Amino acid sequence: MSRSGVVEYYPLIRELPATERPRERLKQYGASSLSNSELLAIILRTGATSESVLNLSARLLTKFRGLAGLAKAGFGQLCQEHGVGEAKSAQIKAALELGRRLVSTQPEEHPIVKSPADIVNLLQGEMAFLEQEELWLVLLNTKNQVLGTPRVYRGSINTSLIRVGELFKEAVRENCPALIVVHNHPSGDPAPSPEDVKVTEQIVKAGKLLDIEVLDHIIIGQQRHISLKERGLGFG
Repeated sequence: MSRSGVVEYYPLIRELPATERPRERLKQYGASSLSNSELLAIILRTGATSESVLNLSARLLTKFRGLAGLAKAGFGQLCQEHGVGEAKSAQIKAALELGRRLVSTQPEEHPIVKSPADIVNLLQGEMAFLEQEELWLVLLNTKNQVLGTPRVYRGSINTSLIRVGELFKEAVRENCPALIVVHNHPSGDPAPSPEDVKVTEQIVKAGKLLDIEVLDHIIIGQQRHISLKERGLGFG
């Protein structure tokens, strides 16, 4: 357990095999292959004395609910986080501001989803360390570009509790032809439960009625994920 109360799931960078370190992975596979946590870890470079920089990155993304929350956080607010300080706060704010300026010059650009790994890279930093199960949607246009990632449910994923029709409100409002369902397992184990499969079946059926294609249901754990579509679960 770290001083922040967050269980340390990530080893220190020096303990990772060289090929698994964020900088090496970026060099080998490109920046797009890294999760938000890994990219932020490269910017921060080091964590606190006993905390992995990957843990620090994941903790910040969870605390501030993703990159958007980090961008909105004040400089002083970031400085108060254990293991951050003024130098790291400045690095975070500078990197996010560069990203904001780039997007402002290319407003038509949206992330494109080609595989489950793209979804994991987009959301794992925000979802892997949530204390409760949450269900998010990835709304897509006809080119599989991400239009939004709204959180639509918090609590146990259960067919008796989730109103499947409610999940599609945002997609209908945005006139999205397709979406991907994503939820987390706080236990860290992404193995789907029977209820996960039942919920997926209901969501897929509802999507067909609304003419909205449900492309996948991805479960995010800690450092692992499972695609129900790839396993043929709920997409009969």
